[in-house]
Amino acid sequence: MSTAQHPALGVERGPDSTFSEPRPTLNPVAFARRRFRQWWQARLPLSDTLTLTQRNVYILPTRAGFMMGATLLALLVGSINYQLNLGYLLTFLLAGCAIVGMHVCHATLRGMTLSLLPPAPQFAGASAPLTVVLGNTRRSPRYGIGLAVLDATHEDHWTWTDVPAQGTCTVQVAFRPGRRGLHRVPPLTAETRFPLGTFRVWTVWRPAAQVLVYPHPEPQPPPLPAGEPRSGGAGMARVQNSGEFEGVRAYRRGDPMKLVVWKKAAKTDELVSRDTMQAHRVQLWLDYRECRLADREARLSRLAAWVLQADRLGLDYGLRLPDQQVPPGTGEAHKRRCLEVLALC
Repeated sequence: MSTAQHPALGVERGPDSTFSEPRPTLNPVAFARRRFRQWWQARLPLSDTLTLTQRNVYILPTRAGFMMGATLLALLVGSINYQLNLGYLLTFLLAGCAIVGMHVCHATLRGMTLSLLPPAPQFAGASAPLTVVLGNTRRSPRYGIGLAVLDATHEDHWTWTDVPAQGTCTVQVAFRPGRRGLHRVPPLTAETRFPLGTFRVWTVWRPAAQVLVYPHPEPQPPPLPAGEPRSGGAGMARVQNSGEFEGVRAYRRGDPMKLVVWKKAAKTDELVSRDTMQAHRVQLWLDYRECRLADREARLSRLAAWVLQADRLGLDYGLRLPDQQVPPGTGEAHKRRCLEVLALC
């Protein structure tokens, strides 16, 4: 059977009257530029500290620089045609200023040291901040230094600063990882256009550090699962819908504030604490199979939310995954251990 072309979309229509999606057009210039940039960046060394020298600092005129060059050419041609001595003076004076500005601009970035501090873990969907220390061993300050993530899409991604003489300056830039896991820090770029703005001096830096990205916690997770009885325990405490173990007692002086059940205190106007003797009869396990979700990433998000909830309540909890498990524990180190396992599983 013959195929027809849809008049509005410009795509072929088959005998079943379903339309195929148009193929994206391939821009040869953008494709070649992207491949060249990937090849060039792959040749850069991986290092968390970079010293800028003549071998890794580049310079090109800006739009203002090209306009200044065209203006100087027009002044020179006019001075030659009309034999204007003052025109020669103005032309060579402006040309000398441009040449001096080029050397000053290149020297502003050359000789500086860039050091990346170890990035902290982040949750998926959040921006990962990167802290960079700019070092200056020169006796004069460096002005107008900009730092940004290379190939950033938004326009206001630059962070500008001045580095004092024989001192350091700390700046922060950020990038947004796509998903959980261990991500390498993207290439960074530093540039300056000081003092005239007619030349752009820049460098490209590939840090060797990696950022650990935890799963994004589920916004409204269900209550914590029921605690499992310990071996040899006679009683069994359960977890209520509020995420707290049953069994409370009156507040005693000296009880840790994390044991206070604030929700019950708000209802009864009396401070009550969790009965730790009853809570010790059970173990809280955050099990992958208890999530009851079809999608794997959704299950990991729910487990991450449960880990944060159990840590906020000060409970002892363990983590069970299909291929590994984390023994029950509590505290900041235990929380980070569980989130790390969820990020890398």
